[in-house]
Amino acid sequence: MKLRIYTLLFIATICFIVAYSSLSEKNSPNKILPVYNPIDVNSSLVDSSIQRKGYGHRIQSFSFINQHGEIITNKDVENDVYVVEYFFTTCSTICPKMNTQMQWLQRKFKGIKNFKILSFTVQPEIDSVPVLKEYAEEYGAVDGQWHFLTGDKKKLYALARKSYFLLKPAEAKNLGDANSDFIHTNNFVLVDKDQRIRGYYDGTSAKEVDKLARDIRKLI
Repeated sequence: MKLRIYTLLFIATICFIVAYSSLSEKNSPNKILPVYNPIDVNSSLVDSSIQRKGYGHRIQSFSFINQHGEIITNKDVENDVYVVEYFFTTCSTICPKMNTQMQWLQRKFKGIKNFKILSFTVQPEIDSVPVLKEYAEEYGAVDGQWHFLTGDKKKLYALARKSYFLLKPAEAKNLGDANSDFIHTNNFVLVDKDQRIRGYYDGTSAKEVDKLARDIRKLI
């Protein structure tokens, strides 16, 4: 009888330790963030040429123009932690909410040089450099930290599909014709200093963006 009681107590103790460890790891500020590869996300968001890639994914090279007419490339965010969004200036639904959250993030990491924000337009035919400059001023974008980017539409969309995995299935059906595509996603993407994706977050949710801020802090 005593042996049975001791056995039950032992099992209960082990269960408590496992549960406590699991909860502690979940809430730990030092919890390691996952690294996202093409195989880890919805395959319909990923270009068919890389859908089965299970490791080693990095953001591809890019070159676009920011709100000041400056050329910004992937070299400009080397060794930086940065957040990506796709938006358009005439959007009156999710984009204002997203960029209000970006404002908050920018204030949160004010003065931290190795943190950047990249906002790619999905309507380069409308969002010219002067338009982006006015929009950036509206949201108080800090020069050198928050870049609003425009350029060739086909390249902008290819980057979304081959690097950040943000082109939703319904939007990707006419991928062969860049003028028929349209990206309208509320997701923010967190990228680390090694150009790897480390998280996706709902950019319209204060709770999600608060988690994003904590994750940025981990990577920095």
